[in-house]
Amino acid sequence: MTRHPLKRSTPPPGRPSGDRRLQLVRGVRLLVPAAIAAAVLVLGAGPEAAFAAAPAETVLAADSIATVLNNVRAWAMGFLAAWASLCLTVGFLRYTSGEADEVEKGKRALRSAAVGYAGALLVPLLLTIIAAWTA
Repeated sequence: MTRHPLKRSTPPPGRPSGDRRLQLVRGVRLLVPAAIAAAVLVLGAGPEAAFAAAPAETVLAADSIATVLNNVRAWAMGFLAAWASLCLTVGFLRYTSGEADEVEKGKRALRSAAVGYAGALLVPLLLTIIAAWTA
């Protein structure tokens, strides 16, 4: 037998060596479940779920368009900020990996995070314009 079970072949030239890539993969594997668990805790743990209160009257319609727009504003800003934070985290991990390809992908992710945060900041302005049209 000429095979050596412990001898590893060298990676192709475009691929990173095992240590840095493995660190990045491990970091992402740890980050994703933590982000999911945090989202479940934040979205699922409301104060009304902790106490059994008497059933209240259910309102199926909003009182005014301003209420609807305020709710849309809050949800849109929350989603955009959450997505931008995820892009920022992934971009930081890729940028600090030290590999040329990953650094470029990290820069793109950081730019995407900046665009996401700018979008989250512009949501109130856009909804104020829409509210002016509907009034």
